[in-house]
Amino acid sequence: MRLMIMFDLPTETAQERKEYRQFRQKLINEGFLMVQYSVYVRVCVTRQTASFLEKRVKKFLPRGGVVQSLMVTEKQYNDMHFLVGEPLKDVRNSSDRTVIL
Repeated sequence: MRLMIMFDLPTETAQERKEYRQFRQKLINEGFLMVQYSVYVRVCVTRQTASFLEKRVKKFLPRGGVVQSLMVTEKQYNDMHFLVGEPLKDVRNSSDRTVIL
């Protein structure tokens, strides 16, 4: 499974910029990787794990803007088409590094 977090946050005031930076940093601390600007993704072992992680993200949402989540299977994620550009070859963005104990 993959959990994608997509967001569009206001950055007009100093407080809004601070909330944007804090939200982004907390996503990174939770293990999310940036796929595109304002689109972050994390590999999850099961749908239950993805739901748990989604609840954790809800705890540090900023006050304004739009934040959306999307759960997709690994097959759906791998069927993504690149219309322009190439996929990143970053091992952190693959399920190959997931170890199930």
